[in-house]
Amino acid sequence: MRVYVPATLPLLAAWLDAGSATAPRARAVTPAVREWYSGGDEEELEFSALLDAATDSLALLAEDGTAPRRRLVLAADVPDGDVRALGGPLDDEPPTAVELARPLPLSAVVSAHCDEPDAQEAVRAAAQALPAARAGDEDAAFVVDGAEDGDLLWYDARELGALLGDG
Repeated sequence: MRVYVPATLPLLAAWLDAGSATAPRARAVTPAVREWYSGGDEEELEFSALLDAATDSLALLAEDGTAPRRRLVLAADVPDGDVRALGGPLDDEPPTAVELARPLPLSAVVSAHCDEPDAQEAVRAAAQALPAARAGDEDAAFVVDGAEDGDLLWYDARELGALLGDG
């Protein structure tokens, strides 16, 4: 199963040192997603999970004021048995929410998706506005949407170390 793991550049550095990502939460195309978006093709469903993970990365940036203001998501392929769906129609979790049963080996990462360095000001504003946006503030939601409209650049898994140099 393809999972999308939210991260920050400092988290990536720590995970590269450790050889695995200790992220218990991720996003994926779950049965609840397939039911919810029955008209979407596989690529659209995967993109939805990626964007949810990018929002989770924004939340990580809101918690870590020292991290470079770039959303980061790692895409990885893991055995289905290592993933437990958390979200559903009767749940408070979004339908893409999953829990990983064990640390994610970085050898499972197939790509990374990260804001370009020029997006840092928009991401900084969005990270600051995220708590208010989640509380229902429409002006704050507009600021968050501004950053989320930015494209995430694609990096091959072999470029993870080089991505840190882009800081």
